[in-house]
Amino acid sequence: MIPIPRLSNRHAWLESFMRFYTLPLLALGFCTLAGSTRAADWPRFRGPGGLGTAPDKNLPTTWSATENVVWKTALPGAGSSSPIVVGKKVFVTCYKGYGDGRGEGAMKDLKLILVCLDRKGAILWQQEVPAELPEEPYRGYVANHGYASSTPVSDGERVFVFFGKTGVFAYDLAGNQVWRQSVGTNKHSWGSGSSPILYKDLLIINATVESGSLLALNKKDGSRAWVANGMTYSWTTPQLVSVPGGKNEVVVSIRNAVLGFDPDTGDALWQCAGIDDYVCSSIVAHDGVAFVIGARQGEAMAIRAGGKGDVSRTHIVWKIRKGSNVSSPVYHEGHLYWTKEQRGVIYCARADNGTLVYEEKLAPQIDRIYASPVVADGKIYYVSRTEGTYVIDARPQFRVLAHNTLGDDSVFNGSPAIDGSQILLRSDRYLYCLGAK
Repeated sequence: MIPIPRLSNRHAWLESFMRFYTLPLLALGFCTLAGSTRAADWPRFRGPGGLGTAPDKNLPTTWSATENVVWKTALPGAGSSSPIVVGKKVFVTCYKGYGDGRGEGAMKDLKLILVCLDRKGAILWQQEVPAELPEEPYRGYVANHGYASSTPVSDGERVFVFFGKTGVFAYDLAGNQVWRQSVGTNKHSWGSGSSPILYKDLLIINATVESGSLLALNKKDGSRAWVANGMTYSWTTPQLVSVPGGKNEVVVSIRNAVLGFDPDTGDALWQCAGIDDYVCSSIVAHDGVAFVIGARQGEAMAIRAGGKGDVSRTHIVWKIRKGSNVSSPVYHEGHLYWTKEQRGVIYCARADNGTLVYEEKLAPQIDRIYASPVVADGKIYYVSRTEGTYVIDARPQFRVLAHNTLGDDSVFNGSPAIDGSQILLRSDRYLYCLGAK
C-alpha cells in the first residue's frame, strides 16, 4: 500500500467538512425509493436497503460446475461490480479493450459496458461507452478490480450507472441512454468503486475519487441537486439510515470520520471520529445505528445516528479492533458478521455492545475476499476471489456448511445477488445463476 498522510489539524478538518454548498433541488418526489421495483427485486449494491439480506428460502447450499448451476453466461468484458435484478431482467457492468484479461490492449480502446440479460441468462442488449482518458493504468491495485467496480441501481424504470471519471449514465430498461453527467475528472491509483444509491427522486453518489465530494443528482435529468465537499480517502457506498421521527440521514464513512447529511438538501448534520485509515467497506444500519468497519489493521464500530455537530463523545455505542479492509459487514438477528479479506478470518460480534462472539478462519489457506457477504435462508455466503464460496450457518456459533467451487479460473470480486430461490454470482468472465435446476 502507498502511505496515506494523516490529517493532523482537527480544526482544519472540521472547517473542510463544513465547506459545502447546495444547489436548487429539482423535481423531488415523496417516496423513499420511487419507481416500480418489485419487493423481491435486488435493485442495488447489496440488495434492498444495501443490507445484504434477503427473506428468500430454498437457496442452494452446495454447487459445483455440474451441480445446481441453472445457467452460465459469458460476459462481454471483465468487472468487479455486482449484478442487480429488476423484474425479469438482470443488469451488470463490464469493461473491455484494455486490461480485461483477454489481451492487454491499449488504453485508447477501453470501453465501459452496461449489460442487460433475461432471467434465463440470454443477453438482451449491451451499451458501450468509450472511457474518458487518460484513465489510471492497469497495474497495481487497479489490476485487482479493473474499471467496472460500481454496481448499478434501478428504480424499476431506469438503470443508473457510475463509471468514475467517465461519468454517471441513466438508461431506460430497453437500453436507451436518457442522460449523462460528469461528477468530476480526477482519478486515483486505486481506481474508483463506490456505488450510487437512490433516495426519493435523487441519485446520491460518493465521488471522493473524482471530485472529493458527496453529491446528489436529479434522477429525471441528471442535474445537480446538492453537493457536499471535503470527502477524503473513501471508496465506500453511502447508506441511508432511518432515525426516530421517521426521518432519514445519508451516512458516509471517510478517513478519520463518519458523516451524517440531510439527504434532501445535503446539509451537514453531524460528524463523528471514525476509521483511522482509508475506507472501502460500506455501512449497514439497524434501528438507527450505523455499523462501520475498515482499516488495514482492522476496526469496527457502532454509531447512533440522529445527532448534531460533533457526536464523537456521545454517539459511539462501541468500538473494537477487528475490522475489514474491503468487504462490508452484514447484520442478522442481533449480530454483526464480517470477514478480514487477507487471511480468510470471519468475525461475529453482538450488535448491541460489540462483544466478539467468535473469530475463526474459513480455511488454513485462502485467497482474499473482496465481495461482501449475503445472508439468506439461514445461511451466510462468503465469496473468495479464486477459491470458491464458503457457506456458513447464520447463527452465532461458527459452522461451515459447504465450500463450493465452479471449476473455472476466473476471479470473483462481485457480491452475490438473491432472486427467489436462486443466487446470481459474477466473475470477471461469467455470470452464474445458482439454484435447483
